[in-house]
Amino acid sequence: MFVSSRATILHADLDAFYASVEQRDKPWLRGRPVIVGGGVVLAASYEAKAFGIRTAMGGAEARRLCPRAIVVPPRMSAYSEASKAVFEVFRDTTPLVEGISIDEAFLDVAGLWRIAGTPTEIATRLRAEVLRRVGLPITVGVARTKFLAKVASAVAKPDGLLVVEPEGELAFLHPLPVERLWGVGKVTARKLHELGLTTVGEVADLSESALMSMLGRASGRHLHALAHNRDPRRIRVGVRRRSIGSQRALGRRPRTHADLDATVVSIADRLGKRLRDGKRVCRTVTLRLRFDDYTRATRSHTLAQATDDTAQIMAAARTLLRTAMPMIHDQGITLVGLTLANLSRDSAVQLAFSFEASDTSELDVTIDGLRDRFGSVAVTRAVLLGRDPGISVPLLPD
Repeated sequence: MFVSSRATILHADLDAFYASVEQRDKPWLRGRPVIVGGGVVLAASYEAKAFGIRTAMGGAEARRLCPRAIVVPPRMSAYSEASKAVFEVFRDTTPLVEGISIDEAFLDVAGLWRIAGTPTEIATRLRAEVLRRVGLPITVGVARTKFLAKVASAVAKPDGLLVVEPEGELAFLHPLPVERLWGVGKVTARKLHELGLTTVGEVADLSESALMSMLGRASGRHLHALAHNRDPRRIRVGVRRRSIGSQRALGRRPRTHADLDATVVSIADRLGKRLRDGKRVCRTVTLRLRFDDYTRATRSHTLAQATDDTAQIMAAARTLLRTAMPMIHDQGITLVGLTLANLSRDSAVQLAFSFEASDTSELDVTIDGLRDRFGSVAVTRAVLLGRDPGISVPLLPD
């Protein structure tokens, strides 16, 4: 696959997005440590991050770290509007925009040399336009590959611009810690550290076969390629997601199985509606967990038939939760989420039930149909009665 010989891929990433919107709209918050969310930290300003506060941390712990922090409730509609405005700037910059989340995207500016200048000039204007039109700081990394552009933006944060030219790629990449490689989480990082590997350059010095023997075939090949900045992926425009997901941070308060079951049911409800709205079906349901020590685990189930029926998705998710309860009891739980994968456009078979109305006529209805028509507040499941449905985080369109 073709990879540009020039640094023409931009990774644009808004800085501490939710907190930055709050500081934009409330000038008295600027320069002060801001936490978005009370029971659980949804976002933290860089002033708050300096005290060790991070996303998904329990609110009580965050306030212990920084008693002076100002806690504000989330305003999801404001964040959604800000995201739309920023993406308008992206699309005004180049038609080749691949959204990653509501606050970051890849942009390809390879064809704009004659009309818009160099990638560095384009990135500089992009940052200025986002600040002028939306009032938010944004960091941009520029490189020859998507992987390195994302690494560059992470290194340049906050409110920075970093261009990695082709001749300086490995000199920039190799001194970085192994955690900068995509796919290296805490577990893989621990394995690499135990093997004496702490930098990307040390990983690059090993052969592909050696890495495969240490980490497994897929991980070994993946990390060997990235350590040499081999990433052939192009910017994808208009390609639908291969998976959708949602999650809820729980804080550090102990949760019963009933609590977690209700949370999983609520998330499955939302995801089922998103599938139907997008006229899509799924085959794989994955439960995602994060524990008190910030380690993570996943459990997956592949359905016999692709579906958009919430009941089938929910049944699979609840089974996965039951099997994970011993681990949850041992390690505590701070976050639970679901991901639906192996998506396709095929029509799903809806499971209907019938009942006798007062006039004895039989009506075929589905719970999903009622909820989609009248809303999840008007028609809810018994397990969710009286329970907080959680915060609906704004997402890119499916």
